[in-house]
Amino acid sequence: MIEIKGTLVSLDIFSECFCCDLTKCHGMCCVEGDEGAPVAMDEVEELENAYEVVGAELPAKARAEIERNGVVYPDREGELATSIINGKDCVFVKYGNLSADGGKTRGPRCAFCAIDSAFREGRLRWQKPISCALYPIRISSIGGVPALNYHRWSVCKPAVELGRKLGLPLYQFLKEPLIRRFGQEWWDECHLAYGELKQAGYIKE
Repeated sequence: MIEIKGTLVSLDIFSECFCCDLTKCHGMCCVEGDEGAPVAMDEVEELENAYEVVGAELPAKARAEIERNGVVYPDREGELATSIINGKDCVFVKYGNLSADGGKTRGPRCAFCAIDSAFREGRLRWQKPISCALYPIRISSIGGVPALNYHRWSVCKPAVELGRKLGLPLYQFLKEPLIRRFGQEWWDECHLAYGELKQAGYIKE
């Protein structure tokens, strides 16, 4: 790991390539696994506000879970996470067909984040939990210092393949959420570190 402005960053974030490919993964990261996405305390109110906007778009089971237990729950480690149904599906998932040509043809049925969709349509000012936006980067703590690591998951194999095809490093793919979380100066230094690591031979083409 290397230190960047008070954070510890795994070299995998520079050396590994990644680019989400919904045409192949169908949004499975939102409906697989056995826990919800990590949620910060100050994001709970944002999730509650988002539910007021997107609630009608969610499956009936998801609405029932939220009405019964709320938008978050404590996971196995006692940390807050988005509520789930069926032991895996995020309650904020909605389903639809992916289309790459403006809706002229129906693509594969995919899981979409209802909050993110509303944000992109201008119906919400908040996008989604930062842990979702940053995935597959996960943030932990080492001695009180934020540590960024690459979380490998088999459902993201298409993203790895597309990222390698495009030659797109993970930190560049996640530029927008990394700036949202750590700021422009942090990302600029991250980009400088990438160049230095590449020049020193730690990153291969």
